[in-house]
Amino acid sequence: MSLHSTKRDFAANARLPGISALAAVIGGVSTLAAFVLLSVIHLFTNLFFFGSFSFADRSPASNTLGLWVLVVPVAGGLIVGLMARYGSEKIRGHGIPEAIEAILFGKSRMSPKVAVLKPLSSGIVIGSGGPFGAEGPIIMTGGALGSLIAQCVKLTSAERKTLLVAGAAAGMTAVFGTPVAAVLLAVELLLFEWRPRSFLPVALACAVAGFARVAFFGQGPLFPLVTAPPDGLSLVSCVVAGLLSGALASGLSAALYKTEDLFGRLPIHWMWWPALGGVIVGIGGYIEPRALGVGYDVIGDLLHGHVALQIAVAILAVKAVMWVVALGSGTSGGVLAPLLMLGAGLGTVLAPVLPGGEPALWPLVCMAATLGATLGAPLTAIVFAFGLTHDVNALLPLLAATLVAHGFATVVMKRSIMTEKIARRGYHIYREYGVDPLERHHVDEVMSTAVQTIDAGLTVGDALVQYFGAGQTHRAYPAVRDGAVLGMVERGMLDGDPDVTVADLLRGRTPVVALPHETCRLVATRLAVHGLERLPVVADNGTRRLVGIVARSDLVKPSLAHFDEEHKRERFRRIAVPTLARRRRLPRA
Repeated sequence: MSLHSTKRDFAANARLPGISALAAVIGGVSTLAAFVLLSVIHLFTNLFFFGSFSFADRSPASNTLGLWVLVVPVAGGLIVGLMARYGSEKIRGHGIPEAIEAILFGKSRMSPKVAVLKPLSSGIVIGSGGPFGAEGPIIMTGGALGSLIAQCVKLTSAERKTLLVAGAAAGMTAVFGTPVAAVLLAVELLLFEWRPRSFLPVALACAVAGFARVAFFGQGPLFPLVTAPPDGLSLVSCVVAGLLSGALASGLSAALYKTEDLFGRLPIHWMWWPALGGVIVGIGGYIEPRALGVGYDVIGDLLHGHVALQIAVAILAVKAVMWVVALGSGTSGGVLAPLLMLGAGLGTVLAPVLPGGEPALWPLVCMAATLGATLGAPLTAIVFAFGLTHDVNALLPLLAATLVAHGFATVVMKRSIMTEKIARRGYHIYREYGVDPLERHHVDEVMSTAVQTIDAGLTVGDALVQYFGAGQTHRAYPAVRDGAVLGMVERGMLDGDPDVTVADLLRGRTPVVALPHETCRLVATRLAVHGLERLPVVADNGTRRLVGIVARSDLVKPSLAHFDEEHKRERFRRIAVPTLARRRRLPRA
């Protein structure tokens, strides 16, 4: 078998089918959890605002409580504060940072308490008028369910991560009906890798959730919309919309964490903060009732131009204040739906003045741009907006404006709204993806083929004299018998009986070796695990025929090549541009 035939584009993983089967089950379970969560939200909305035990989908904006509406969000915040203190503090926040923290720093282990208390607390907060969406809680709940199922099976931490993310992405799919966007959210925010071993199970879970949600939520997009194809002038408007959306996203993120800092300075326990935030929610709900709750109906009206400009400005201002204060108080709720509403409100305000494209286009464009800039996930936002509307004509403006907004936010903000909370807990997350240079190169590209070996038939005394005397050139040597490697020999191993052969010394030991087609990353890990500095490279594990040796210093070579690619500037061609003086000296034809 030739060496090149053993090298692959992707790493082989025999456990992938089993993990994928578990992910499919988790996709179905997360869909059921999404249905339960939305039902809980409907139930508490009816209990708090209408005094009825019903699962009907009713907007809190149609309540007739009058001034009593000021009390309802306070009551909801007080209940959730008690649940967080005496149940689990993990239910605080909007869900996605907590999932990221569990993945990166908690070996993807989540507790059963979170799976139960997160949807219940979110149902209470949103049902009492909290200006949040259901997507953050279902991402946390679905992730907790995936983690719990994974903990019942003997899996690695990386495999548990895959199943946790599968549950989170499937939950988002079930709520919004956007499986492709959910997969991209997993890649851009949760997986921190792009590998078949994780990508395929997550995608399968989203596909299962996409099919299963039909039984609970029906078919079709959440906000069906059709806009006219954009013209050339729309590009200028996309840049303007992208810059303003990026500024809105940056302002919201900064305001959120400034508010969180203000709550942190209060001389009372954090358990009471959600109730204090509920005061502002109640006031905002009294001023503008349509800013209460999830607000999917308001998002639909903004996208279809059913909201007057003055009302859109009022919703935008009130919703922003309510959301920033409520989330800064540490209550439980999601960020996607509020960002969609705020972005759509910005687009409604800009639509009359932006040239090119019809007015209905800009609420959708600003919605996606604001979401992408705030989350730091532009591809997710673009596909998410398309999945919500199925508006093919809007894809190009969505692409342009969202990338401009993301670029603006990347320059202005050090961290996104998702990673800032984790950074405040002492963890830094670096989100740029790239193929590790050690993954791109294989052992046969960096190993040394001129190898000095020890004959395994030598005695320990002779080996000490010949290889570890004053003229010693290497710290360790491979011991070989009939061309086959028996192991590596270091000076410290030869302190015993000088008449024993090297072969006897190594008998019963399984040599740690490298294969030519293995990646440098795999071999670097093997060196670290065994505490070694070099490995013999053998043709195969059967014959163990020595073909070279690889040391830690050899593994630096790919990094040096990568450094040259990133920093070494070269010019291979020069473009000759004749100057005016040279043109004057040219002879006439």
